[in-house]
Amino acid sequence: MSGKLKQRNATNSSDASTTTVNEKILKECHSLYIESEKGLVKTAKDLGLNLLAPRKKITVLLIGNHSAGKSSFINWYVEEHVQRTGVAIETQGFTFVTSGRKRESLTGNATLHLYPHFEPLRQTEGVTDYLTTEISTSKQKKFSLVTFVDTPGLVDGDMKYPFDVNQAILWLGDLADLIFVFFDPIGQALCKRTLNVVEELSAKHADRMRFYLSKADEAGHESDRQRVMMQIVQELCKRPGLNRTGFDMPTIFVPSQSSKASRCANQIEEVCKDIEKTINQTIQNTLNSLEKDCDKVISLIDEKVNQDNLNSSYNFSATSKGIFLTILGVLLPVLLLVGFLASSASEQILESTLGDSMTATLNTYMAPVKVLWANIPSDYHWHVLAVCLLLSLVFLGLAKYMSRLRPRLTRKQRRLLADQRVYVHDVIKSRKQGLYSEYLKQSVADHDL
Repeated sequence: MSGKLKQRNATNSSDASTTTVNEKILKECHSLYIESEKGLVKTAKDLGLNLLAPRKKITVLLIGNHSAGKSSFINWYVEEHVQRTGVAIETQGFTFVTSGRKRESLTGNATLHLYPHFEPLRQTEGVTDYLTTEISTSKQKKFSLVTFVDTPGLVDGDMKYPFDVNQAILWLGDLADLIFVFFDPIGQALCKRTLNVVEELSAKHADRMRFYLSKADEAGHESDRQRVMMQIVQELCKRPGLNRTGFDMPTIFVPSQSSKASRCANQIEEVCKDIEKTINQTIQNTLNSLEKDCDKVISLIDEKVNQDNLNSSYNFSATSKGIFLTILGVLLPVLLLVGFLASSASEQILESTLGDSMTATLNTYMAPVKVLWANIPSDYHWHVLAVCLLLSLVFLGLAKYMSRLRPRLTRKQRRLLADQRVYVHDVIKSRKQGLYSEYLKQSVADHDL
């Protein structure tokens, strides 16, 4: 699956460097999430919600047996020789191929820094040393919106990998938007390792998987090609996880100017259409997720403000109850003590201590208490005082319990929440509407919008 590929300069032409509408939409959606001051990720984090910023490109994972043509396909799509190819040359690790400003090669740590969402891959022992990234300046086809992940060729037997290749591929499959499985008609297309990995991936991501008979032009005559395809399909369908209706395996090969004309139908353009379709679906999903995340953030802000209003009402009620119980707890023993002293002391002592007018006033207001004390046997006066003191302590305890306050937002916090709500509703959601219009304008007439 090799062909002549033109070498590209390190810098793009002015036309190639122009950002496409789709690329602009995904980049702007990403920036709306990660903006340092008012981005959705930061705002949601302040509200206790974890949001992930959408990726600016789709990820296409390529798997297959040794020398299945994965690297050659990437070179053809990019139209640059970024991956080494050949029967004797095999990808030893995972290579991320993406577009950028200049031609560059990155090692493992730099790769994980460039793709932070792949950071958990570091947990697979030994894989970091076998991660590389090839950055190309190509703008061919839809490459500016695609990151290819080229995987090691899978073989059976005594072949030992420096890391758990199956685990790493399965983990990458969880993050990939598309999974291309290449079967080589003249190689080890039916090796057990490949089929095991494919079966496990299909169990979770059957909708993302595409199967291709690569190097189809090297499979001989049409009858030979059909026989190879039947063998592969039969072997796949023997496995419960892969036995499904509507199984399709297009024949593809890289067009080569030097090769002889082949009568084999080349459906490699269908691969490009599949990638483009996934890009369009990703853009729609990203815009839809942007709106949903905006609604979530607005809902959380409203809930927080409403809860603060409820807390305010609760605190007012709790404070009122606390004040009432405190007054009751303090006033009851004081009144009883004063009444006890007033009833126990003689008129002469009160008049000499308080004066005639104060004594008369005290007698007027304390008359009910004096009547109460008069009806209580003198032997029980101290008992009644102890009970009243105990009741007072109970009232004071209840006052402390009932007056517990709920946390309130400060004016600054409420102002910040109001600003965040306005920004999310008026700026981000409005921008989402504009981005959707820009996206639809590519295929729909203006008067239909």
